[in-house]
Formats: sequence, structure tokens, C-alpha cells
Amino acid sequence: MTDPADFYTGIVAELYAPLKSYSQDPAPYASFVRQAGVPALELGCGDGDPLIELRRQGLDVEGVDSSADMLERCRRRAEAGGIPVVLHHQRMEALDLPRRYRAIFLAGPTFTLLNDDAAALAALRGIRAHLADGGSALIPLFVPPPTPADQLGQSRTVTTDDGAELTVRTVSVERDESARTQTTLLRYERRRDGESTAVDRPWQLHWYTRTGFTELAATAGLTPISITGPDGSAAPPDATSLHFHLRACG
Repeated sequence: MTDPADFYTGIVAELYAPLKSYSQDPAPYASFVRQAGVPALELGCGDGDPLIELRRQGLDVEGVDSSADMLERCRRRAEAGGIPVVLHHQRMEALDLPRRYRAIFLAGPTFTLLNDDAAALAALRGIRAHLADGGSALIPLFVPPPTPADQLGQSRTVTTDDGAELTVRTVSVERDESARTQTTLLRYERRRDGESTAVDRPWQLHWYTRTGFTELAATAGLTPISITGPDGSAAPPDATSLHFHLRACG
């Protein structure tokens, strides 16, 4: 199993931005930070979306990520835009920062990259330890749908300004409902001037039931303020995408 810190390295980090199919809307996270207060911390900030935009808006938000390569790309993007950022190279499940935060959040369901419940509990305990009095956390979660058989072998390709052809392809998928994991083997490839560089990486998602995550949070000393859908509306019992708004217990 590839650790998230090792997954987003080398060619995968290089191809991440041009090949990603979706960018997080910064608006709901800016709204959360303004409501919860600053300073704020984005967990799993990657190469800077939406962190850089939140800093552009003048919000006191720091970022943390386990991938040194992604953080370097974030620094370069921020410097190119003349935007100062404070970044920390740490694992989400091993937070040890000198500051406490009024708002701690993940932009999108990055929490599902933690490999198991033990890592999730460690991350939640780290969040609890880094919340200032009265602070709150926002953790989006989702249950990935099974991958249809006709998507195996499907690829997404873009061509860069310098003529390089970048591709990511689904090679295989393994799903374990009892362990709540889905592992997709992805092949990243860059072709240019007749030369090719490729790497295969397993990308694992580990999901949670609403009850199971609530119990993990309680064990870590966190209690839900609300559980909503991504649009902020009340989430039905069978919802597969949830936003947990948490505060410290007691």
C-alpha cells in the first residue's frame, strides 16, 4: 500500500494539476473560516487549492501536507502570485504544530486518504489538540461508488503548451466493503518527443459510516455541531457525501 505522502511525489505531483478533473470551490471554505474565526489551518493543502485563494482574500490560513513535492509546488504558485503562505510538512495523523487554530478544515474528502480507522482517530486527536477554545473543524467525507467495469482502462489526457501529452489511466480496482476500502491502480504517463515516462501507483480510499465516524470523533474528544450535505442542507440518512462540523467536547 502506498502512503499518501509517497503517492503524491515525482511525476504524480507534476501531473496532478493539469490532469485533475475538478477544483474545489474556495467560497464555502472561506465562509467557514470567516464564521469560525482565524487563525485557520487547511489539512492536506496539496499544491494550494483553495489555500492560495483564501490567502489572496486576506484570511490568516496556514497549510499542512504530508507530500514535500506538493508543498513545493504550492510555494512556487504562491510566490508567483506574490502571496505569502505558511506551510508545514507533516502528516495529518501526526500533527505537532506550535499554534492553535479557530478553524481547521479539509477542502474536499482528503480525509478518506487515511488508510484505516487507527490513522483517522490519530488525525482527529491531532485536530482536537490544535483547536483553540471555541474553535471548530470541518471534515468532508464521502463513500466512493463502485467503479463500473467499462471504466477500467479509461484514461484522461491533456496536452501541455510545450507539446507534452499527459495521461492518467485506471488499470484496476479492488473494493472491500467490510474494510471500507477501494484501491485503484492508476498509471501516470508523460510523452514528449517520442520519449515516455510512466509510473503505476495504488490510490486507496477508506470511507466511514455516519455512525462510525461520529464514534471516532467522540473518542478523539470532538462532537458534531451539524452534519450536512456539500451544499449545506440537512443530509438524509442515506447520503454518501457528508460535511461534519465538529467542536471540542466539554
